[in-house]
This record gives sequence, structure tokens and C-alpha cells, in this order.
Amino acid sequence: MIYFQMMDIIKEIKKLKKEKNAIIMAHNYQRKEVQEIADYLGDSLELARQATKVKADIIVFAGVYFMAETAKILNPERVVLIPEKDATCAMAKMVDIAKLKELKKQYPEAAVVSYINTTAETKTYTDIVCTSANAVKVVESIPQKQIIFLPDKNLGEFVRLKTDKELILYPGFCYVHQQLITEKMILDMKEKYKDGFIMVHPETPQAVQKHADAILSTGQMIKEIKNIKTKNIIVGTEEGMIHRLRKDYPDKNFIPISLNAKCVGMKAITIESIYNSLKFERYKIEIDKETIEKAKKSILRMLEIK
Repeated sequence: MIYFQMMDIIKEIKKLKKEKNAIIMAHNYQRKEVQEIADYLGDSLELARQATKVKADIIVFAGVYFMAETAKILNPERVVLIPEKDATCAMAKMVDIAKLKELKKQYPEAAVVSYINTTAETKTYTDIVCTSANAVKVVESIPQKQIIFLPDKNLGEFVRLKTDKELILYPGFCYVHQQLITEKMILDMKEKYKDGFIMVHPETPQAVQKHADAILSTGQMIKEIKNIKTKNIIVGTEEGMIHRLRKDYPDKNFIPISLNAKCVGMKAITIESIYNSLKFERYKIEIDKETIEKAKKSILRMLEIK
């Protein structure tokens, strides 16, 4: 898009936000220009917490579908829009409700912990939701010894190493972290930047995690930078995070482990689609009242944990 065209669209977005009492919430993996126009930018936990404080009439959610669903569950009386129907999460779709019901029958005493990267329907079968930032705390907060953890097996393995709980892991994964960030890539980075500090997301495989200096959610990455003395910081997560880090810490040199680590769902959202979403109020997140009531309990239970 030509620079002046983009500036015109951004100007119109600001005008529409004021006219309609709307806000834009965006995830750290969004395109840099989308991050720049967001009223609130953060990881899943930060955005979920922010969603409980919203005063606007309309929330435009620049993220993937389950994130917009979470905002709607926490704000059933407000209009929640997702700019693109194709902004979906492959991992969230991996949960088969029939298989989940079977697991619950097989382990009747187990609590169900669902990663926030799940659909509203999955959350209705969940005792408590977690994010990558608080997964260990959430699991530790549960009285049950046995826990069905879904859908991310890599996050589950990360938690398993930090708790004495018995985790039954669902075989889901994020294709960006599982397939586009590899052990060879991280080893190559370690060789090239011998003084570099390596931080990766817990959705990466164990083979990647074992070579990292820190395993952190995107929100934790931002906070951790101030404690890192070295200039070269190697980042193993979706590439959109690099823009946020470079903006917040311009004195550091952030190097993505993989420039190809892009989430198709996240990148489906553009400045133009946000403008059209606001102008025509599309596409509205619609969730029935019963689902909202059931799913909300698991989210609020998570948000109670500090």
C-alpha cells in the first residue's frame, strides 16, 4: 500500500473510532502497522485482562478468532468485531470435542485446563483457562493431582517440567512454533551469535526449548529485556513480535530465529480490513448466552490468579 493511502485510511479509522466509541485491541503478532494503530497491544493474558475494563461500545479485535471470542465472552453486551473471517487459529481447531469428552470419561477425577488458544465451545468443557504467561501458576492452583491439558503439547511439556502434577496432554500444537522454528535454526544462531541471549516461546518444541536461555510468553519477553545485558537477543516466536521489541528497546539488536515464522491467521488482518470492519461493523462475533455463561467461568477463574 502506498504510504499516503495508508495514512488516509488511518485517519479515517481514527475518525470512525471517535464517532462510534470504538477501540482496537491487537496481539503482539500483528503486522507492524496494525500494532501502531492499536489502543491496546499485548499478549493473550494482557488482552484478556484489558477486556474486563473496556468502556467502549465496539471492540475491534486484531487477533485470531478465539481472542475475539474471549473479548465477547467477557463483554457480552458490547459489539465485538474481527476484521477478517480467515483470522483463525489452527491449534484452536485441533480440539475434537468428542475426544475431549472421552478423555473426561477416562479420567473422571481430572481437572481440565485449556490454553486460551481454544474455541468458546472448548472453554465450556474447561475448569480453568491458562495462557503461556501463567500456565504453571494455573496448574499449581488446582487441587486435583491429575490434569487434562489441551491443546498445546509443547506448552504442556513445559508445564510438566515445572510441577509435580500429572498432566494428560492433548496432541495439539501451533504450526508456526512447531514447524517453522527448528533445533537446527537455534543451533545455527548460537554459533553465529556466541554472545547472544536466546529466548523462545513455550509453544516451541522441547528440542528448541532446551537450547534457550529463557522460555517466555510474548508479554514476559518484553518485561525480561530490561534484565538482559547483552545487545544481541535472539527471538524464537512469531515474527510480528520483533517489531514490538525493536520499538520498545531500540538500543537492542533483535534477531528472529526464523523470518518465515508467520501466522497466516494473524497476518490476515490489515489496515484496510480494520477500516472496513469499523465502517460496516463486520464481522460480528456471535456467541449464544449459554456458551458465554459456561465459558466465562473458566476465564474468570484464570483472571483471579495474580
